[in-house]
Amino acid sequence: MYLTRRTRFQLAVFAVLAVVVTAVILVAYMRVPARLLGIGRYTVTVQLPQAGGLYEGGNVTYRGVEVGRVVTVRLTRTGAEAVLQLKSGIHIPSDLRVEVHSMTAVGEQYVALLPQSANGPPLKDGDVVPARAAYVPPDINSLLTATDRGLRAIPRDNLKTVVDEGYIAVGGLGPELSRLVKGTTELAIDARKNLDSLVTLIDESKPVLDSQTESSDSIQAWAAHLATITSQLQTNDASVQGLLQNGGPAIDEARQLLDRLQPTLPIVLANLVSVGKVAVTYRGSLEQVLVLAPEDVGILQAITVANANTKQDYIGAYLSFNLNLNLPPPCTTGFLPPQQMRSPSYEDYPKRPPGNLYCRIPQDAPNAVRGARNYPCETRPGKRAATVKLCESDQRYVPLNDGYNWKGDPNATLSGQSVPELEPGEQAPAQNPPSPPQPPPPIAAAQYDPATGAYVGPDGRVYTQSDLAQTTKGKTWQSMLTPPGN
Repeated sequence: MYLTRRTRFQLAVFAVLAVVVTAVILVAYMRVPARLLGIGRYTVTVQLPQAGGLYEGGNVTYRGVEVGRVVTVRLTRTGAEAVLQLKSGIHIPSDLRVEVHSMTAVGEQYVALLPQSANGPPLKDGDVVPARAAYVPPDINSLLTATDRGLRAIPRDNLKTVVDEGYIAVGGLGPELSRLVKGTTELAIDARKNLDSLVTLIDESKPVLDSQTESSDSIQAWAAHLATITSQLQTNDASVQGLLQNGGPAIDEARQLLDRLQPTLPIVLANLVSVGKVAVTYRGSLEQVLVLAPEDVGILQAITVANANTKQDYIGAYLSFNLNLNLPPPCTTGFLPPQQMRSPSYEDYPKRPPGNLYCRIPQDAPNAVRGARNYPCETRPGKRAATVKLCESDQRYVPLNDGYNWKGDPNATLSGQSVPELEPGEQAPAQNPPSPPQPPPPIAAAQYDPATGAYVGPDGRVYTQSDLAQTTKGKTWQSMLTPPGN
């Protein structure tokens, strides 16, 4: 058979088009290279508790996008196993959850890959997803059976009532339900974005829930007390209303008072902070004072009526005028000796020298038992010291001597301690060199005239004293103490 040139050209073009179309169908549509040769694909095995209606050729999606297909589904001793063939160009993290879903109510199951974290390594060929990371929905037949059983539980006569009441409940709420569904969807999307934080919150919520369970008795007691309070508020409703009505003016008055006290109130509050710290430290002593104060008041009241119903003209405590001089003798140990004490007539006020002056005899001495050496240390039970710093330190109390008088140099005692006593870490002041002795002041003298008794004073004025030259003979000590003429 003879073919013309035109016919041969047409047959060649048709053959080329047939080859191209066949290649496109095999490669693009039937995906023969990927299915037979695995080009551009890799396989991952997913272990499932059950097949769940999954079939060969089902779709595999990742975040709603198709990324592969199910190659085969086979049974195992523990359930089922599905082999997925995935595209190589899509990054899928290995930390994921595999779920089997139905596209419709009658079938068409597909596999959804849900990432749990975007920081994990990607899936690679041969990976196996364990069954604990897989979820298979319940069988549709069991769901329909449960639904039918629930509908049968409703009496047929009342089913219409249920439907009508349901319509009344949601009828006309289309926009609201739409907003509710939309908000729920957005909430689910945000929850998916913050999945790691939500999982951590759920995992770490167990200690909080356990604490709530363990404190259930306290919560019940709190609820009972709250019920008591609310019942009291209901009973005293009128008083509560009066408090709310008059509370505003009272608060305004308090605010005005604080405004008037503003220049001094911060200073007072700042000082109360220090007082509060001292009160906290000495809380035990304050409690003891408050406990013993009523008893002491009762004792004093009993003393004041000691001579009631007697021949005494008054009711009161007995008084004794016995003079107990120097019993016990005063404690001078630990204080400055007389030659170093300042005279009360001095009117200057020099700076106080560092250190403490107090009775420094043994703590079990019979005199001055309530002295500073026996102050109890609140922060160190069982220890006694004169100051807070001595209480807080590890320094032990050492008496200067065991008597009532000085022994040795008061500034360098036999025990090696200084007077005044220095606080822990405090240094003694530097000793100034002794000043050179000053010459005695000159004695003032004036020329005295015995005849007239006149003399000139240091101020240059003339004074008269007629009896300066008289003899003291015949004078007694009474006349010297008694003014003339008496």
